[in-house]
Amino acid sequence: MDHLVETRSRRLRVLKENANTGADSARPEPLPRHPDWIRMKMPAGKIFFDLRQRVHELGLHTVCESASCPNIGECWNRQSLTIMILGGICTRSCQFCDVPTGRPLPADPDEPDRVATILGELDLRHTVITCVDRDDLKDGGAAHWAATIKAVKRKSPDLVLEILAGDFKGDTGAVDVVLAAGPDVFAHNLETVPRLSRAVRVQASYARSYAVLAHAKRRGAITKTGLMLGLGEQLDELRTVLREIRDIGVDILTLGQYLRPSRQHLPVARYVHPDEFAALKAEAIAMGFPHVEAGPMVRSSYHADGQRDIVRALAGRGA
Repeated sequence: MDHLVETRSRRLRVLKENANTGADSARPEPLPRHPDWIRMKMPAGKIFFDLRQRVHELGLHTVCESASCPNIGECWNRQSLTIMILGGICTRSCQFCDVPTGRPLPADPDEPDRVATILGELDLRHTVITCVDRDDLKDGGAAHWAATIKAVKRKSPDLVLEILAGDFKGDTGAVDVVLAAGPDVFAHNLETVPRLSRAVRVQASYARSYAVLAHAKRRGAITKTGLMLGLGEQLDELRTVLREIRDIGVDILTLGQYLRPSRQHLPVARYVHPDEFAALKAEAIAMGFPHVEAGPMVRSSYHADGQRDIVRALAGRGA
């Protein structure tokens, strides 16, 4: 049912965007053309469509589809997908995100087993699971997270499982419930610099996200965070953030280009050149980050399946 709500929400948005098409109305301005270095591989091929069919058969959501990820064609043809648990409707309205906002249905108690089923079928070595924010739930969905992690671990004990969680409204007890289930990587995204955080994420805050990451690290977790560039941040602000999160021991960092999903979302302030991403990656490595992914098309889970050995190494040294 929530998939139908999501589809309806998306259709309404498209209708609104295309409403002014009459003879007496000007057509809406097209979104700015991306620079040449922004490359998106169109979804195609049997592997892609078979995987999409199986995801839908099991009634699951992926952030790849729900957030209109530009890498879906490339990733799904490698059978690298990011399951999104707790339904397809988010209780927050972040201004960069294409996941529909609304009133979600109750958490589905069978979802953890279905997630474990598809990941077991794919026989993956490393995967990422994320979620919508569920501020309507007392624990923010922590118990559902724990059930999902445990179900996946039972089905695929050798799988390196990375989870990309929300901030649980800063409830560290909820974070502990998730960590106790045994994910291999605890990821939570800062998304942007403190000055822009409220405008970009609305119901979240930089300080709260920073505190969640610091708490997870104190509990011994391998931690990961990501930031989008091109929202209007200044280079000195970004460097300050990188130093702050490295100071608390964040292990894995992703830096990618913000791309506007629709006219209802924040505009792109600038397109960051690949050379600048390369320079920022070098700076971050020099600061001591064990692993950095940086580039225009990088997203939180982009090429995460190639980080298995890094995670194993970090776990071995007691990260």
